Amino acid sequence: MSNPLLTEGLPAFDRIRPEHVEPAVETRLAECRSTIARLTTEIEVPTWENFVEPLDEANDRLERTWSPVAHLNAVLDSEPLRAVYNACLPKLSDYGTEVGQNEALFAAYRAVAAQEHLDQAQRKFLENTLRDFHLSGVDLPPEQKARCKEISQELAQLTNKYGENVLDATHGWSKHLQDDSRLSGLPESALALARQNAKQRGLDGWVLTLDVPCYLPVMTYADDRDLRYELYEAYGTRASDQGPHAGRWDNGPLMERILRLRHELAQLLGFNNYAERSLATKMARSPQEVMGFLEDLADRSLPQARREFAELSAFARDRYGIERLEPWDIGYYSEKLRLHRYQISQEELRPYFPIDRVLQGLFAIVGRLFGIRIEEIESFPTYHPDVRFFEIRDAGGELRGQFYLDPFARPSKRGGAWMDAYANRMHTKCYDQIPVAYLVCNFMPPVGERPSLLTHDEVLTLFHEFGHGLHHLLTRIHYSGVAGINGVPWDAVELPSQFMENWCWERESLDLFAAHWETGEPLPEALFQRMIAAKHFQSAMQMVRQLEFALFDFRLHLEYDPERGGLVYEILEEVRDRVAVIRPPAFHRFAHSFSHIFAGGYAAGYYSYKWAEVLSADAFSLFEERGIFDPTAGRSFLENILEKGGSEDAMDLFIRFRGRHPRIDALLRHSGIIAETP
Repeated sequence: MSNPLLTEGLPAFDRIRPEHVEPAVETRLAECRSTIARLTTEIEVPTWENFVEPLDEANDRLERTWSPVAHLNAVLDSEPLRAVYNACLPKLSDYGTEVGQNEALFAAYRAVAAQEHLDQAQRKFLENTLRDFHLSGVDLPPEQKARCKEISQELAQLTNKYGENVLDATHGWSKHLQDDSRLSGLPESALALARQNAKQRGLDGWVLTLDVPCYLPVMTYADDRDLRYELYEAYGTRASDQGPHAGRWDNGPLMERILRLRHELAQLLGFNNYAERSLATKMARSPQEVMGFLEDLADRSLPQARREFAELSAFARDRYGIERLEPWDIGYYSEKLRLHRYQISQEELRPYFPIDRVLQGLFAIVGRLFGIRIEEIESFPTYHPDVRFFEIRDAGGELRGQFYLDPFARPSKRGGAWMDAYANRMHTKCYDQIPVAYLVCNFMPPVGERPSLLTHDEVLTLFHEFGHGLHHLLTRIHYSGVAGINGVPWDAVELPSQFMENWCWERESLDLFAAHWETGEPLPEALFQRMIAAKHFQSAMQMVRQLEFALFDFRLHLEYDPERGGLVYEILEEVRDRVAVIRPPAFHRFAHSFSHIFAGGYAAGYYSYKWAEVLSADAFSLFEERGIFDPTAGRSFLENILEKGGSEDAMDLFIRFRGRHPRIDALLRHSGIIAETP
């Protein structure tokens, strides 16, 4: 019987078994190596059709074998799956380095790139491919090539272990309460989730966890200051040498080793540091440009952030007698101030955003903007009852893409929200493949008879991730390396996702989905006006917090010195001296769970969120000028951004859409930041 992982089409989630994974991956790797050996020895004059396409097809089959395994490892973690996942990582890392350092392959790609009949997307594909050969060490002498391979393999294992530690530490803590007096202030939605958590564990009362749908309501609404502190400490010390599980899943040594290896790899490849290596594939041209961009935003934002914090401190002191605001007080008293000033809270909005209506509205909005329709498919291979599956078709009925939606938090699922690819768009003489994506969130699940109700912040998250999905699914590019999100510079990839968030703030678009889950009553105008009035509440504090993360990440990789080590918390404290208005206690270990840069793809790239936000805010300003459903603007965004993927320079595509270079003023206006002279 053939291995189910080798089945073409959608992943056979219902038939994947851990024991099948490693043999399936090894089979695909053997096929890829065989294809490379055949092509590099038998093809005398390599062309796109006889050389690039067969390699692309072989690598695509490998990716579609591995992708569902990696996805399950993130959303349905188990010890058997984790074991085989970790066993396969070195094999995949070895193959990737082996390909990137193959001089015969490099020469053949270079020969194809020199040919004149290529189209724009093919040229961009080959330009990226040749760049990536250099970044893999193809030019290096054998000893240094071998060291690059060793480093890449070790980094793959270390970053994965870092993520496992964060997941284990997050789910390794819980608090069982049988006294509801300690839960005073919590909204019914949070209480119901805590009761459900207890029931699932066979307990009476309530169970609090560090999963975001449970953690955030406690930090925002719990009157019990000691309870807020307890969760704050547990959350802020995850996977570290501090807190209730001190040392159990400590990421400290991993961070030091990751930083050292990244620096060594960058220097082997001819860069001064890993920040320079990171920028080799991004829009930003130099570390100085990135630092200047972040420092400029800090100068513009910090005075207002300090005023906002002073207002919050005065409010807590004058109304509640709190002489000194602690970090575990910020969310709680911020919500009190928001309610006092605007008479609105996230919980008041939640009944108007049942997830099914939000999805219907989201699909209606992109239908009007981009001329597509989205249909749910009831029967498909799945891995969990919560998962849903959809197809996207254009106005002519053509199937453009498919996606899974996995919306709710649960044990064994990594926190956060993300989009990832199962299949890329690809068209060759043998292939005609549509793109398929995973959209993953961690919303509060339905409780009893009540559906999942989203906060407005969670609506923003859903629209954001769907923007990534559209970028991947609506591409018209036939070559996988530059189709969809592939080949898009990391500091431009957030453009479509941040762009889509804007429709969560407009009355005309909210009217398509914001309605009370029980009565069907539309979002009342008075509530909408209060929501808009509160849009920029503490926006400068939020801005400098993001700048803190971005500056810390970039400086960590820019300034690394093997003689001194990572200096992780020394640099973090210096960054906080520069931009922070809130200072955590000495025990806090933020970096130990900063998965974006230590277990994700954002190393020396976290600045990308703000960089791309300049693009997204300026892109939406065209719709502000013409109307939020202007069909010409929508078609232009579809054709110049979403459909083009990574097939052209990101700045060229933006200019073609907007008619000019991006300007920062739209971001400052959308963020409620008053630009001040530094």
